[in-house]
Amino acid sequence: MDLIVEILIAFFLVVSGVFGLVGSFGMIKLRDTLQRLHAPTKATTLGVGGVLIASMLYFLVIKGSFSFHELLITLFLFLTAPITANFIAKTFMQAHTRDEDLPPTGREYGWSLYDDPPNQTDD
Repeated sequence: MDLIVEILIAFFLVVSGVFGLVGSFGMIKLRDTLQRLHAPTKATTLGVGGVLIASMLYFLVIKGSFSFHELLITLFLFLTAPITANFIAKTFMQAHTRDEDLPPTGREYGWSLYDDPPNQTDD
């Protein structure tokens, strides 16, 4: 049983290292902010998440105690990484892209970054 758990922990650590390496390489090779945005969000979400899962497995199975801190950190990363990426992408779009350069949305109000929201009236 211990050998299987150690192999599983090693698997998560190796996969996390690969995602960390690919994320670091992506930060160097990708050209602009929107392309570079994918590298750190994937590296943190999958890379650091894998290390935390490996740590939770180690403490749960090998040491016999549940580590609540790693679970909270994992949930925090999974919740904040996409939101942060969304804010960075919107800021980049607002600073570097004109409304005329964007494709049509096919909706009545267009891009929310450039158009005011519709008026809401209470009946």
